[in-house]
Amino acid sequence: MVRLVKESIVPATPKSSPVNLPLFNTLVPAGFPSPADDYIEKQLDLNAYLIRHPAATFFVRVTGDSMLKAGIHSGDILVVDRSLEPTVGKIVIAVVNGELTVKRLQKQRGRWLLTPGNDACQPIPVEDGAELEIWGVVTTVIHFV
Repeated sequence: MVRLVKESIVPATPKSSPVNLPLFNTLVPAGFPSPADDYIEKQLDLNAYLIRHPAATFFVRVTGDSMLKAGIHSGDILVVDRSLEPTVGKIVIAVVNGELTVKRLQKQRGRWLLTPGNDACQPIPVEDGAELEIWGVVTTVIHFV
């Protein structure tokens, strides 16, 4: 049985005022340096880019290396949206028999499967009688270098 958890697992955070930071109009090349413009295009609030449904969004910090090929590393923060429908191919926060995990949602021969993004890790088949709860769909990875 697959169940999307729509009720509030994580309390919604109170609406905070935007944190507007400068956004420069100049693109930064990843190759050779170029002269920078002393020109700020506008103010940037990262919440406007990262959070589509504030009342249904929560953050979670990753531990482990099972999703490296998906660009998710240990210590990264995931932005997770509970309002989005978990569909095949999406990366989700799931609970299988009480165990929390981040994996890609797949369906194989009519059965749900949670697949890792690391060849050294095994997929998690959702066996008959097991309960799969999807807490939300990962929308953004905040990676720290």
